[in-house]
This record gives sequence, structure tokens and C-alpha cells, in this order.
Amino acid sequence: MATKKIPLRMCIGCREMKPKAELYRIVKTPEGKIVIDKTNKLSGRGAYICKCGDCLKKAEKINALAHTFSQPIEKEIYQSLLRECENS
Repeated sequence: MATKKIPLRMCIGCREMKPKAELYRIVKTPEGKIVIDKTNKLSGRGAYICKCGDCLKKAEKINALAHTFSQPIEKEIYQSLLRECENS
């Protein structure tokens, strides 16, 4: 019997491939709004980041989300992600 394949995604902070379940998904919706996708089902362009504060800080420092989505990212997005990291 074949084993189930685990989907991998690259973290935009540390640039490591990790299982999709271990990452947060951030989405740029078709309307251009940046949101945290807690369901992993929202439509739009997605980016993944580790559930640790170090990767988040590194991504903010190198402006990875702005580069991925080709638009400026508000500090609120990074702050809400940091709160999520602290809660988990």
C-alpha cells in the first residue's frame, strides 16, 4: 500500500521546505486585500510562513510579503501573525 504524500511548501522567511500543515498561509485576495487564511481554502495568491516568531521577523526584515504580493504590507499583518505565533 502506498503512503500518503505530504504536501510541502516553502517558508518565505527561512526559505525551507516544510509540510503545509506546519505553516501559516497569507493570501492576497482577488480584491487586493492581504489576510491570514486560517482555513487554507481562500482563493487568491498565497504565501506560507513558519509558525515561529524568528521566521516572521526575518520575513518582515527582508520585506518578503511585499515582494511576493507586489504591494506594500501593513504592520498590522505582521503583528497579527506574531500574536498567532504566541498563541500556538
